[in-house]
Amino acid sequence: MYSSLKYPLTGAPDAGNTAWVLASAAMVLLMTPGLAFFYGGMVRVKSVLNMMMMSLSAIGVVWVLWVLFGYSMVFGDDSAGGWIGDPTQFAGLTSLIGGSFGAGGGPVEIPLVGTVPALAFVAFQAGFAMVTVALVSGAVADRMRFMPWVIFAGLWATLVYFPVAHWVFAFDGVTAETGGWIANQLKAIDFAGGTAVEINAGAAGLALALVVGKRRGWPREAMRPHNLPAVMVGAGLLWFGWFGFNAGSSLAADGIAAVALVNTMGAGAMSMVAWLVVEKIRDGKATSFGAASGVVAGLVAITPSCTAVTPIGALGVGAAAGVACALAIGLKYRFRYDDSLDVVGVHLVGGIVGTLMIGLLASSDMPPGVDGLFYGGGVAQLGRQLVAVVVVLAYAFLVTAAIATALKLTIGIRADPQHETDGIDEHEHAESAYEFASSHGGHGSSGLFGKQSG
Repeated sequence: MYSSLKYPLTGAPDAGNTAWVLASAAMVLLMTPGLAFFYGGMVRVKSVLNMMMMSLSAIGVVWVLWVLFGYSMVFGDDSAGGWIGDPTQFAGLTSLIGGSFGAGGGPVEIPLVGTVPALAFVAFQAGFAMVTVALVSGAVADRMRFMPWVIFAGLWATLVYFPVAHWVFAFDGVTAETGGWIANQLKAIDFAGGTAVEINAGAAGLALALVVGKRRGWPREAMRPHNLPAVMVGAGLLWFGWFGFNAGSSLAADGIAAVALVNTMGAGAMSMVAWLVVEKIRDGKATSFGAASGVVAGLVAITPSCTAVTPIGALGVGAAAGVACALAIGLKYRFRYDDSLDVVGVHLVGGIVGTLMIGLLASSDMPPGVDGLFYGGGVAQLGRQLVAVVVVLAYAFLVTAAIATALKLTIGIRADPQHETDGIDEHEHAESAYEFASSHGGHGSSGLFGKQSG
C-alpha cells in the first residue's frame, strides 16, 4: 500500500533517533503550557486566566487543523513554486499510519521521515505550530475576547503559519518530496524557525495589536506583572522545551543535535547576562523580570542559528539579542502601539537579530558549512537571510492585519469596555484565578482580601 507513495520513505525506523524525536516532541509541546505561565504571570490578576487560556487553546485548535490538513499544507508536495504544499496529500494523516510493524517476526515497514516514523515527525512539528500561534496572543493581553481569539487562531494558522512553515521547513527530499522556496531556492539558513516561528509571530502580534487597539488606560496607568514567580517558572519551562525545539530539529540523536543543544544553552545564558547589564546601567536595578525576558530573547535569537555558529558565536548571538531586545521593548512607547507582553520587542526583534547574524557569524566548521561575513564569507549569505526576514515579516503583518480587520468588522474582537475594566476573566470565563476569601466565612473572609484587585 505504501510502496506507491513518493514520499515519505518507508522502512524500519532507527530506535535511538526515534526515541530522541519522541522526547523532543514532548518537550516542544511543554513549551505552550510554559508560555501560558510566562504570559499569565505578566498580566494583571483580573486577566490571568484569559491569558493562559489563549495559549492553551492553541493546542486544541492547531492539533485539529494539523490532522485535517495543516501537516499536509506544510509538508505535502509543492506544485506552486515553493509557496504551499498539497493540503490533500496527507489529509487526516491516513497515509502515514499502518504498514508492517513486524508482527509475527516479519520486517518493519512503516512511513518514515528520515530515519524516524512519520507520525513522530507529525507530532514534533505540531508543537511548533501550537507555540507559534500562542505567541501572538501576548500582544493583545487584557483586551481581546476569547471566542474571536479562537477563530483568529484557526484562520491565522491556516493562512499564515502553514504557508510560511512550508517555505522554511519543507526541504526537498528530506521533509517533503518538493518543498518551500526559502529552504530550497533562496537557501537561507533557519534551522528551527527564526523566521517561521519568531518573526512570523512577532509581525503578526504587531498587526493584531494595531487592529485591536490599546488597553484602556495605557500607557498612563501602571500595568505591572501580577506574579513574577510564575514568569520565572514559565521561562524555565520554555528553556527546557527549547532544547527539544532546537536540538530535536536534527531529527537524530547525533552531533548536530549536540551542537544545537550547546548553542541553545549558551545563547540563553549570555542573553540573560546582557539584558541584566542593560537594566543595571539604564535603571540601576537588575530584575527577575529582566532575567526571564533575557533568557527568552537569547533562545529566540539562537533558534535559526543554533547549528550555523560556533559556541563562541552563540555567545555573540545571545549578547546581541539581550542588548537589542532590552532596548527594543521601549519602542512601543515611542511609536504608541500597545504590544502588551513585548511580542514585538522580544520575538520579532530577537528573530531578526538571530536570523541576520547567521550572515555575520556563521562558520564553515559547523554543519551547514557556510561562512558568514566575519569569517570571510562575503555578504551573499547575509543577503539571503535579509530576503527571508523581509518577506516573512511583510507577509505575516499584511495577512494578519487582513484577518483581524475582517473579524473586527464582522463578529467584533475587542472586549466590552466595562468587562475590560472589571476583569476579562470574570466576563469571558466566569472564573477568577485566585480565591482570597475563606470558604468558611468568619475572620479574614472580607475586608482587604475579600475582593481581587488589579
